[in-house]
Amino acid sequence: MEYVKGQVLVSAAGHDKGELLAVTDFDGKRVYLADGKSRRLEKPKAKNPKHLKKTQFVLSEHSMATNRSIRKQLNKIANPGG
Repeated sequence: MEYVKGQVLVSAAGHDKGELLAVTDFDGKRVYLADGKSRRLEKPKAKNPKHLKKTQFVLSEHSMATNRSIRKQLNKIANPGG
């Protein structure tokens, strides 16, 4: 399975189960993810791809520039009405 930088995934297992995370990198074995809060761009979480579920959302390169912008975009996706 291939991943794209900025792709939004849902954690299916682990302490972060159910959380939205954005892909920062992919090396074939691990997907590196950030949410801008507990997992920041400076230290992304390495996660096994089988513990992730894809969504239809992909963040733009501009949205992936800072932790604040990632948080803002993931919050919009999680709470579309408000």
